[in-house]
Amino acid sequence: MFAQSALTGSKSEQYAQLLDQARGLMHGEPDRVANAANLSALVYHALPEVNWVGFYFFDGKELVVGPFQGHPACVRIALGRGVCGTAAQMRQTQRIADVEAFPGHIPCDAASRSELVVPLYLGDTLVGVFDLDSPVPDRFDADDQAGLESIANAFIDTLGPA
Repeated sequence: MFAQSALTGSKSEQYAQLLDQARGLMHGEPDRVANAANLSALVYHALPEVNWVGFYFFDGKELVVGPFQGHPACVRIALGRGVCGTAAQMRQTQRIADVEAFPGHIPCDAASRSELVVPLYLGDTLVGVFDLDSPVPDRFDADDQAGLESIANAFIDTLGPA
């Protein structure tokens, strides 16, 4: 049985602890939906000031909502559209301080003010994105980005070789 423990120390130490918890939660489980569901819940309950944490998976044409925590979300997102589609197409994490200033932002939850999206690639193959929203402007910093990219990489590691 998995028990989530409170995070302590500096932000980078907290992300190291969260990464250890994520790895423990996914250990030995190859199913991407199960791991995405548990990771969404783990991160949603561990991080303050987030209102949506989840995954969009690439179906060969567009991003389709996967497991998440938060209010109901947009179901399909075209590559290159919004923060998620941009992260997937550019293959770069998008850390957006003010989503309302982002060209083409897709407002799924009107309360969201900032967003961080990590693209998920297995080798050269797009798997999807790991998406976090916050009702707080400029909620995510470089430590958040590094920590969440590490967690996203741990998820990718469960998918097997490229």
